[in-house]
Amino acid sequence: MFADARRTGAELRERLSRMPPARDSREFFAVARTAHLAVSPDTGNLLYLLVRSRRARSVVEFGTSFGVSTLCLAAGLRDGAGGRVVSTEYEPEKAEAARRSLAEAKLDDLVEIRDGDALETLAGDIPAPVDFVFLDGAKELYVDVLRLLEPHYARDALVVADNAGRSPDFLSHVRDGGSYISSSFPGDVEVSLYVG
Repeated sequence: MFADARRTGAELRERLSRMPPARDSREFFAVARTAHLAVSPDTGNLLYLLVRSRRARSVVEFGTSFGVSTLCLAAGLRDGAGGRVVSTEYEPEKAEAARRSLAEAKLDDLVEIRDGDALETLAGDIPAPVDFVFLDGAKELYVDVLRLLEPHYARDALVVADNAGRSPDFLSHVRDGGSYISSSFPGDVEVSLYVG
């Protein structure tokens, strides 16, 4: 899947270079419907290690795409304490492809993918307490998604955000609000511990 992500990422960059900049995330994601938009192998390993070592049982993911990160999160659950990943994906074709990959990896029993707008799909029925959150969807929604999930956090919940530098509001929220201890990692990944 990482090879597919490199290939489709290169195709997306080429396509975007010939177009005017996207006006918003919906326009961008419409153009990126066939691109994996996957985490790097290092970020995938980090997700696995954190979920497993945290012994997380309830994981929420914003932005499934084709499911590379979802596989890493679910494998961390399987090899750790068990539990469930609730993930959300706006593009139905990507969600379906992710479901197929999870079934092939025999991890589908650990994952529920909700199709549609995360502000709706994560607005209810959250498997509390949430131990771990992974953000990798529309960057301007990071803070809104966190605000939906914060009331459901377990003690010392972890939040990991990919491409965090593209969401200044998110960085301000986790670095300056006093509710998180936060640190940045290579690859524009932010890891935050909720202490709030």
